[in-house]
Amino acid sequence: MRALFFILLTIVPIFAQMQVTNIASNLGVVWGMTFLDENKLLISQKNGKIILINLKTNEKLNIKNVPKVLYSGQGGLLDIQNKDGWIYFTYSKNVDGFGATALARAKLKADSLVDVKDLLVTKSSSSASHHFGSRITFDDKGHLFFSIGDRGNRDNGQDLKTHAGSILRLNLDGSIPKDNPFVNNANALDEIYSYGHRNPQGLFFDMNSKKLYSNEHGPRGGDEINVIKKGANYGWPIVSKGKEYWNPMYVGEYRSNKNYVDSIKAFIPSIAPSSLISYSGKKYKNLKGNLFSGALKLQHLNQIVLDKNDKVIKENRLFNNLNERIRNVVESPNADIYISTDSGNIYLVNLN
Repeated sequence: MRALFFILLTIVPIFAQMQVTNIASNLGVVWGMTFLDENKLLISQKNGKIILINLKTNEKLNIKNVPKVLYSGQGGLLDIQNKDGWIYFTYSKNVDGFGATALARAKLKADSLVDVKDLLVTKSSSSASHHFGSRITFDDKGHLFFSIGDRGNRDNGQDLKTHAGSILRLNLDGSIPKDNPFVNNANALDEIYSYGHRNPQGLFFDMNSKKLYSNEHGPRGGDEINVIKKGANYGWPIVSKGKEYWNPMYVGEYRSNKNYVDSIKAFIPSIAPSSLISYSGKKYKNLKGNLFSGALKLQHLNQIVLDKNDKVIKENRLFNNLNERIRNVVESPNADIYISTDSGNIYLVNLN
């Protein structure tokens, strides 16, 4: 009873301080969000549409000339980010009748994309309609990272000849960095930065700590948060804390193994994490370095407090009273936090 009382004392004040305000609705599945400035929010809808929202006037502008996406199962238009005047986005692409995750970029001119180009159509083709990934993030050295799921084939996690089950690193123009870990390795693809992933749908480079964080869906249990290291193997499917869907057996041989990188956090049971940020602390200084992630299955905004060694100090589960699958979380240029849901809503998070 004393332990329960302590937990309530630590969690209730967070709920008392944080509130949400609905700023947009009826938008379908809002997979990705990126700010062009403090008032202009560009969103990607899973069904293949890009919409520009003016947060001051509530005007919504449908963007033209978006590439056709393979909209099936978990596939569609995925993440969207802007960098140096370019709009980057990932989507599931029809490649000879099979689905593969692709990375493209374009410029936005008035109400249309121009100079649209696929930077990489990944070697991840499959007839399966799930585990496409995918999130995009940028470091401070001119690199772009994006994530690919294992496409429903577990063996892909340990296969360096496919992009599936990995996190990739490119230069902003789509070229391959010369110091990528598997460059000139005949048994690996040059774009791979880390591997052994199941379905990473959260990816964020923290400009303060210079660390790359990822979260990914496990099977039945075993969702993970990882600190991504160059060339590292995160173990899927050999190492997992999740269980099979059809029986109580664990997936893989190990829960942890010295030959593979351990997660800093495992969620048992699964929360189904989708998206990830490490908050800058520019507006709410007490939240600096906190990880925020949307949860699909358990329908909340997940907050993780870390110490300087990435050890989890505290976890809070926020806004589960919304009863919505939280798909994306982003930080705006003025350091506000916004979340989107599969119900078509976008909310501003207020900290009083």
